Amino acid sequence: MKKLVAIPVFNEQRYVRGVLERVLQHTDDVLVVDDGSTDDTPKIVGELGVNVIRRLGNRGYGRSLRDAFNWAIAEKYDWIVTMDCDEQHEPEALPLFFRSASTTDLDVISGSRYLLPASDSAPPERRAINLSITAEINARLGLRLTDSFCGFKAHRVSSLRELDLTEDGYAFPMQFWVQAVARGLRVGELPVKLIYNDPNRTFGGDLDNAANRFAHYRRVLHDEIFAHASVLPRVAMAGLRPSKCGSSGGTKADRASEWHSRMSAPGATAKRGVGACNGYCPA
Repeated sequence: MKKLVAIPVFNEQRYVRGVLERVLQHTDDVLVVDDGSTDDTPKIVGELGVNVIRRLGNRGYGRSLRDAFNWAIAEKYDWIVTMDCDEQHEPEALPLFFRSASTTDLDVISGSRYLLPASDSAPPERRAINLSITAEINARLGLRLTDSFCGFKAHRVSSLRELDLTEDGYAFPMQFWVQAVARGLRVGELPVKLIYNDPNRTFGGDLDNAANRFAHYRRVLHDEIFAHASVLPRVAMAGLRPSKCGSSGGTKADRASEWHSRMSAPGATAKRGVGACNGYCPA
């Protein structure tokens, strides 16, 4: 079984050497996707002799994962394991992913930080968003995930050929899960440790605001559901309908603004008659 470990990085000079040295204890097939780092990350990575994709500008976490997937496909790997470079994903867990990949009929083995007793805790707003989004993904797509945002995953490379991923940013998992179900991929979870050694790390721009981030994730999720509605379970569309349905009036932008303000916090519920943007609104 030919397997690749892919690690997106952006300004990770604090962690990258230690993480890569630990990863290299388990495999020599390592790809770093450097998303335009401006610190010493490129220098450190270059000293360790791993494969590198380096971009001159920052294009986003999702774009880094897509580049890693394309590399794995082009280089004819059987499996690709993705992990972060901030010490929140333990390289010592890689053998668990490798063993699972070698014996499973699954296409995606997704790490879950909520299947083991936690010795650490996620920042409350991040946990709330994860719970809300994961619950909606499960309800709409028929999955049984406990952690829809964990980036520590093993992917069967042949299954990635079935996906048409375009999301560049942190909403990448929303698109990924919808397409995984639409293409009939087999999904399971593997327990990994919950580690938050730097809860103050930022997302950048408007996404640093939890309400904006939550609304953005839901917009991407709903857009992707509409794009694949014909091959998804009927329940995926429950509560969603085209934006020409009854609304509170005003322009589409006005209705979108009203919808986003109503849905600006985890736990918010849709109300009938409020319009939305991007071709959908709540029932």
